[in-house]
Amino acid sequence: MRFVRTDNFKRDFKKLPEEIKRSADKALFFFSENMRHPSLRTKKMEGQRDTHGRDIWEARVSRAYRFTFAIDHDLCILYRIGPHDIERNPQ
Repeated sequence: MRFVRTDNFKRDFKKLPEEIKRSADKALFFFSENMRHPSLRTKKMEGQRDTHGRDIWEARVSRAYRFTFAIDHDLCILYRIGPHDIERNPQ
């Protein structure tokens, strides 16, 4: 699977504390190997779709941090990463 990081994702990632960046790198590695890895607790966000109609999903970085994404065939679009409240604006 190929990954694309949106500008929002890149901007969000830069703002993360160093410890969370390390946790995020680990979570993204697990995600690249198996998007259903138990530690990620991956789930579809109810009622959330991107502008192209793709379902938006979330996965866990830590207890308080998440990342959001959509899948389009063999492409994973990473939208946001940050505290749990990014779910209010997942793109």
